[in-house]
Amino acid sequence: MRPPTAAMLGASLIGNDTLSSVLGWISIACWIVVYSPQIYENYQLKSGEGVSVLFISIWLLGDLLNLAGAVLGNLLPTVIILGAYYTACDLILLGQIYYYRWKKQRKYDEVDGPEGLSAADDEQTPLIPGSEGLDTSASPESVVEPLRVLLAKYAVAVLFVVVVGIGAWWVNEGRLHRTGPSLHGLFAYAKKQVKKPKHDVLVQFFGWSSAALFLGARIPQILKNFATCCKGLSPALFLFSILGNTTYCLSIIAKSVDKAYLLTNAGWLAGSGLTVFLDVFVLCQFMYYRSVDNSR
Repeated sequence: MRPPTAAMLGASLIGNDTLSSVLGWISIACWIVVYSPQIYENYQLKSGEGVSVLFISIWLLGDLLNLAGAVLGNLLPTVIILGAYYTACDLILLGQIYYYRWKKQRKYDEVDGPEGLSAADDEQTPLIPGSEGLDTSASPESVVEPLRVLLAKYAVAVLFVVVVGIGAWWVNEGRLHRTGPSLHGLFAYAKKQVKKPKHDVLVQFFGWSSAALFLGARIPQILKNFATCCKGLSPALFLFSILGNTTYCLSIIAKSVDKAYLLTNAGWLAGSGLTVFLDVFVLCQFMYYRSVDNSR
């Protein structure tokens, strides 16, 4: 799920709990960088076929609903900007997929004539054009890093993002102490600055709908991974998603365990919490296929 935009920043911005605030900033840091590894992976491979189009499309729809909830909920401009950023990143991923498919089609048309690719040659196409008969030593995927090295690299990346999140909280906290509550920060702590969300029922509808979409989006990606053995898929996408969703849920619970408060955030809690399990499953897929590659 896409945490910060609609629930915590709408219904629970007014709290002063330090732990909740720190966890919220870590979650935001994770979601800001979550797309970068996959975008870079696609660029490096000159292919986006490791990612399911249906996965990104459903994710995009969920982000649009989340963005609509943020607008209708009268949230801070920075929150709405975050929602727009998520949507833009979804569009970049989709754009990469179809751009590299177009380049591949054009290359095949030049070599093989107008037939090019068959209509069925989309989700199941090789990740690297012509890889079926190609010497794999020329492709980026051929250099398979040992799983231990990969885990160490991602551990350092996670630590860096956590430190950035804590640093962002510290900077924002310092600004609040110097000038008082300010809308320039991502969080507003004064009650008078946080209006009760308008269209509350509609905002809750968007929350539950986006939760269902973010959860369901993982299914086509999991099925695709069985066919592609996770080739072309960046595990960091799901690693940062797990960390972002986990810290988001913890930030809500740390803020309050009041029944009414938890019910207000129930849609986002359910979406984030359940999504973590599917993301862990995707990481298990990746680790399994990587261990198989390393054993060859």
